[in-house]
Amino acid sequence: MANSSEPSSSISFTSSSHISNGSITYNIPTCSGSETGSSLEIISLSKLSCNLEKLLVDTGCDDYSDANIEVEGVLVGVHRCILAARSKFFHELFKKEKGSLEKDGKPKYCMSDLLPYGKVGHEAFLIFLSYLYTGKLKSSPNDVSTCVDNVCIHDSCRPAINFSVELMYASSIFQVPELVSLFQRRLFNFVDKALVEDVIPILLVAFHCQSSQLLTQCVNRVARSDLDSICLEKEVPYEVAENIKLLRHKSQADDENETVAVDPLREKRIRRIHKALDSDDVELVSLLLTESDITLDEANALHYAVAYCDPKVVSEVLGLGQANVNLQNARGYTVLHIAAMRKEPSIIVSLLTKGASASDMTSDGQTAVSICRRLTRPKDYHAKTQQGQEANKDRICIDVLEREMRRNPMVRDASISSPTIADDLHMKLLYLENRVAFARLFFPTEAKLVMDIAHAEKTSGYAGLLASRGSSGNLREVDLNETPIMQNKRLHSRMEALSRTVELGRHYFPHCSQVLDKFMEDDLPDLFYLETGTLEEQNFKRTRFMELKEDVQKAFTKDKAVLHRNMSSSSSPRDGVSHKVRKL
Repeated sequence: MANSSEPSSSISFTSSSHISNGSITYNIPTCSGSETGSSLEIISLSKLSCNLEKLLVDTGCDDYSDANIEVEGVLVGVHRCILAARSKFFHELFKKEKGSLEKDGKPKYCMSDLLPYGKVGHEAFLIFLSYLYTGKLKSSPNDVSTCVDNVCIHDSCRPAINFSVELMYASSIFQVPELVSLFQRRLFNFVDKALVEDVIPILLVAFHCQSSQLLTQCVNRVARSDLDSICLEKEVPYEVAENIKLLRHKSQADDENETVAVDPLREKRIRRIHKALDSDDVELVSLLLTESDITLDEANALHYAVAYCDPKVVSEVLGLGQANVNLQNARGYTVLHIAAMRKEPSIIVSLLTKGASASDMTSDGQTAVSICRRLTRPKDYHAKTQQGQEANKDRICIDVLEREMRRNPMVRDASISSPTIADDLHMKLLYLENRVAFARLFFPTEAKLVMDIAHAEKTSGYAGLLASRGSSGNLREVDLNETPIMQNKRLHSRMEALSRTVELGRHYFPHCSQVLDKFMEDDLPDLFYLETGTLEEQNFKRTRFMELKEDVQKAFTKDKAVLHRNMSSSSSPRDGVSHKVRKL
């Protein structure tokens, strides 16, 4: 018999009785009655959970569902008896509404008709359904609960927040209290970590689902932030916005140093401009500008139009030619940053065409493309567009901004996080180091001259591929005495110097620069390692390398001829380059 002093588990047992039946021996666990009942209950519940889950998974020929719920255009088969037993909302729904009958005889319900507010997507509904069927909460799918910024840890990015918000809506509207409590706690964790604009969806779900504690935390966070009053009026329920303004007013009254004088007349004129934009009346905007001393920039009119108006209105405001497309608002956001949040390709392209800088950063170091990537789910980024359907706007926005970043050689952004140009600061440095290294290889004297003028020799960095062939040098090597801030400053200084070197080279040696540009784009990976590959491949690469040297020499001859013509047309040298080239 079992030793009563030994601990026992509800699933495993410490001893057993043996009953012999011929050549077969049965091992029969023995335990107390309460332990047996508890163990059997756990095993039974586990089997029941697995069996019910099959009803969701096996939807092929053995489909026993008796109703469909359409979510984001996808029909989800459900079993009304299970939903009615687990959710009071569905119990009442199925009792009073039969739904529209489909060809297979099943009633159909549309998710959009079931929700009085908020949104519940297909993946979120499947997670919710799985819990109703099995009593177990599955982990969130990465393609809808993470962003495509590959340096993000996804603990507070917008897709992670939005997915939890959707599950909170489903739990509250469909009346599953234990899930409401769980997702409230999850959303609590986001509030202090997320960007303030990403707290707004949490605030809205707390307001609609009457979660007072969560709402209070969101209100306090927004009240402490620099989120402008226009955003509050546009995106937050009126009573909540008024509560936030009241808290801010009290906070400013407690701190006299932070009290800011507001000119009522000026604010009134700015409001008129914004209302004219809301009415799509750019002619009225122009008239208001002439009748007052308020400018488009003082009213942040372009920021406002990009955030809240039709793309056509944005184009018309740009057409006035009176707005600074790189103006930062009070929060340090440029117009392109706001456009990246909205993710409307036509607006982004219009701004870039007018000279908007894709490399400008927010106060927390984000560029427009990094903002856009942090707002985009992998599902949306990789979605394929069928012929005749609307283009994939998420992907277009990111691709357009990334092309602009790559096109501009003077870009300083180190935060861009595309998979194709990940760790962008290091990639830019590696490109510039190699480009300058090959320039020194083909025309060393001239390259050194340009580097001297750009002060590139005074900065330290990675020596590029040429030097790394025989060394262990690495761009990512860590000096233990160098802090991350010091390293970042050093690498940015190096990149600026090399960028100046490349730009000076383009100016004074344009033909050589064109040859080098083509070489870096087309031939660098293959031609650099001449000794690798088969003998035939090595011979081909050596031949191509000799052709490249000839191309460089021809280009250099053209550049020198142009320089000599320029110098001969001037009686005296006008800059350091002209003076030194005479000595070459």
